[in-house]
Amino acid sequence: MGVEKEVLRPGTGPKPVAGRNVTVHCTGFGKNNDLSQKFWSTKDPGQKPFTFKIGQGSVIKGWDEGVLGMQVGEVARLRCSPDYAYGSGGFPAWGIQPNSVLVFEIEVLSTE
Repeated sequence: MGVEKEVLRPGTGPKPVAGRNVTVHCTGFGKNNDLSQKFWSTKDPGQKPFTFKIGQGSVIKGWDEGVLGMQVGEVARLRCSPDYAYGSGGFPAWGIQPNSVLVFEIEVLSTE
């Protein structure tokens, strides 16, 4: 399946470029195989926006590919198949079971 993107709010700024940093707000859903259950959010108390180098494999494949096509200011929902998320290992510390489909609501804040 890969990654499917649903635009919730179009962006007006530049698109991230592979190899550059991008900063996002993100909320992840799919705890214990329930896509209505949040497992993490940069908007939770004590959290802050997340910055990563896009297109370099430093994040899950669904983020690398899905965020690369977004614009600054855009909010989108990315639905990632297990091979584009945490795969057969899952991420037990966050309640992500092996071979889980995950959904991320992402807002691109900036790119540099």
